Amino acid sequence: MLVAGAGPVGLAVAVLAATSGFDVLVADPRVDQAGGEPIDKACGEGLLPLGLRRLRGLGVDPPGRPLAGIRYLRATGGPTADARFRAGPGRGVRRTVLQGALAARAADAGVAVIRGAVVGLAQDERAVAVRLRGDGGEAVVRARWLVGADGLHSLVRRTSGLASAAPRRARYGLRRHVAVSPWTDFVEVHWAPHAEAYVTPVADDLVGVALLCRGRPGSWDAGFAAFPRLAERLGAAASAPVRGAGPVRGAGPLRQVARRRVAGRVLLVGDAAGYVDALTGEGISVGVAQAQALVGALRLGDPQQYERAWWAVTRRYRVLTGALVGAAGHPLVRPLIVPAARRLPPAYAALVNLLE
Repeated sequence: MLVAGAGPVGLAVAVLAATSGFDVLVADPRVDQAGGEPIDKACGEGLLPLGLRRLRGLGVDPPGRPLAGIRYLRATGGPTADARFRAGPGRGVRRTVLQGALAARAADAGVAVIRGAVVGLAQDERAVAVRLRGDGGEAVVRARWLVGADGLHSLVRRTSGLASAAPRRARYGLRRHVAVSPWTDFVEVHWAPHAEAYVTPVADDLVGVALLCRGRPGSWDAGFAAFPRLAERLGAAASAPVRGAGPVRGAGPLRQVARRRVAGRVLLVGDAAGYVDALTGEGISVGVAQAQALVGALRLGDPQQYERAWWAVTRRYRVLTGALVGAAGHPLVRPLIVPAARRLPPAYAALVNLLE
């Protein structure tokens, strides 16, 4: 098996496949073969309880800060709405810490990782010939299966003809770290008229702040200006660089569509397989569930079983996230979300615990 993408979901596929008897090679253009920093990208960095349990099932238990639940707040102030996780705590984990822990687990399982990007492929009934471009030029790798785990803008999805046009109304994300001590063990979701800010404790002296916006925010300062309550809390630290935390990172458009997950011996997983939005924070738990379904299908030699399983394991995520994004995008409904969560705490808690 050749896995294109060394992010968390690609490495989850690699670990599951290697421990199931596959010979696995992972290729990613971002890998530093000299042993540099783990791969980073824009994400909320909060693991829901289910995602944490699924990672532990892979033998991965990354360090971080316990998360008790999710808190909704208006960007300009006022009452808050809290919902606690019922199935135990989640965890705030730096993206680099998570990726590093999964990379170490993959190495323990005998997975080889190389630097390379998929630039072409051809397949027959027996194998896929994948053209990889790396530091030494181009090379062709033949594999029985090619798994595209290469993210929102998947080259495998495009190269294999599985890409489909996404809706025009696009949302984008930005993330940076702020050097302050966490003031709560909740993930805070601050709601502004056209954006949300997610604040996740990830270390004793660090929080991650992710902005999700309708349309391109232009810059961190432009997007962050919509959150005066959070700006007052963070003070000057909100725009100060943090040693070792990297720059502001962006992602988008978030909504991605794949016509199918399977084309012969090519399969898509994680964000590459289709993505709704980051609003509900289920990326890791849904991604690992997809990885389990994919490897289970290939153990039986039946990739179409994965296509059917993908619809089942992502159904709750697609329905709930799509509904919440749709409600949040309605100009009359959006201002009512935080008040409704506060006035109907059982319904809000039920929703949060559906996600976990």
